[in-house]
Parts: sequence; C-alpha cells; structure tokens
Amino acid sequence: MQPQLRNDDAASPRPPRSATLPWQLQMYGKSLKKRQKVDLLMTLMGQVRNERCLLISGHDNNGAMNYQFRAAGGAWTWGQVYPQGIPEMSEFLADPVAHIDIERFPFADNAFDVVIVIDVHEHFPQVKPLNTEIARVLAPGGMAILTTPNGDTRLPVAALKRVIGMGPETYGHVVQGYRIRELEEMLRGVGMQPVGSGGYSRFFTELAELVINFAYVKVLAKKKEHPPVMDGTIAPTSKKELDAVRKEYRLYSLIYPFMYLFSLLDKLVPGRGGYAVAVAARKPK
Repeated sequence: MQPQLRNDDAASPRPPRSATLPWQLQMYGKSLKKRQKVDLLMTLMGQVRNERCLLISGHDNNGAMNYQFRAAGGAWTWGQVYPQGIPEMSEFLADPVAHIDIERFPFADNAFDVVIVIDVHEHFPQVKPLNTEIARVLAPGGMAILTTPNGDTRLPVAALKRVIGMGPETYGHVVQGYRIRELEEMLRGVGMQPVGSGGYSRFFTELAELVINFAYVKVLAKKKEHPPVMDGTIAPTSKKELDAVRKEYRLYSLIYPFMYLFSLLDKLVPGRGGYAVAVAARKPK
C-alpha cells in the first residue's frame, strides 16, 4: 500500500449508464471535484485486498464515494460525523454507518489498517482529539489519509468566494482549510509519519464548482419547498433535496459535458497543488 503521487488532472467522464441507477451514483457520475478526490485518495491508499478499512466523512457525502472504495477492494467500515444523512446512506450501501463523535470513535484500538477521513477537520475548532482518535484506531504500520480544502487564503477562487458571500461559513467550515504542511504537522503531532500528499481541484474545476454551489445555496435552496436539512449544505444530500431541484438538475445534466470540458483546462495550470489537498501518513510498527 505504498502511496505514490499522481498527476491530479480531472478524472475522465464516467456518466451513469442508466437513469435507474441510485440517485447517489447519478450525482457522482456528473460530479467534478468528488471524482478527482476519490482518484487521488485511491492513489495514495494503493491497492487493498483484505485490509480493514475505515472511511469517515462529513455531510458532503451521500455514500457514492463509499461505493467506489468498496468496489476497489478491502473490508470497509463506514462512519459519518453528522447523523442526518446516515439512514439514507446505510440503506444505499446496505451496510451499517456509525455516527462518529470526533472525540471518541466507536471502535477498538488498532482496529483498522487504513483510515480515510474526508473533509472533516475544517468543520471543528479543535482537531487534536480527532487526530488522536485516528491514531488510536489505526493498527501499527497502518495508513491514515486526510483531505481538507486548501487553507491558502490567497488562492484566487478562495478570495472570490469571500467576495460573493460564499466564504467558509457557507460551507459549515470554521476555517477555510489547511495546507499540506499543516496536515503533516497534525499527523506528526500524534506520532505518525507523513508518506505522501497531493492536491486536486485546480482553478478551473474550483471555479466551476463555485458556480454550481452558488446556484444551489443562493438561489435554488431558498426557493424550494424542502431546503437543505443541514447548515453548510452546498448540494443535495438526500433524495428529498434532489427531488426538490429535479428540473434544475436535469438542466445541469445537459450542460455537464461543457462543465467537464471547462474543468480540463486545469491541465494548463502549472504545479501539483489544488484548492483541496490530501496527506497520507503511517503509524509506526
């Protein structure tokens, strides 16, 4: 499972084959950022077969990412920090999904060989207990991988978000995010050794995502009968929320190929960074 850095270009389009697919997979098939995220995480994780794996996520996950990881191998356990989406996610995955208290995970010491924590740290003012728990449930020699938005406030789209009223608080964040070196320092602080990192969602993908999120948060969610059930929701996270914007989602489906092509302009951006980052670290044997 030695992680290797990869070229974090946008993932190739994999639209759903049928409208009868679960709504979670339909949305994933037309996502930009989530697919780049999963590709980078799988590269950092490496191949898994019988390893015990744990995925913990916040509210911007409907289970589609879990589905991708399970299909790649490993024996997976699921955790969700916010309880509102757990029943629908559990039904979709046909697996139990644990509610995660960031100060005390409901798992034994050394229970997992891989722990992936997706976009959780930026939601809490104190993350030392979270990092301590990640290290506690990880077996010696195991790997933890964290993702957060990039904490660099000088990034152009990050500045634009603040100007148009889409700052961190809109996403339910207490901070914009963290830089790679900050995440590495967090993991060293609980006795782990960073072994890999990467970024995804460069300028053009992030700008496209901002347009989509702005339309949902500032326009659609305020007009619809069924607003998001959680603060910080930037896209539908339940079938009820998706049904409330079904007409607009069909329109988005029509323009998605153009959004995808726009995101490919990320290839013109130099460097390996992005508006979101991931860091992998190992626990000593």
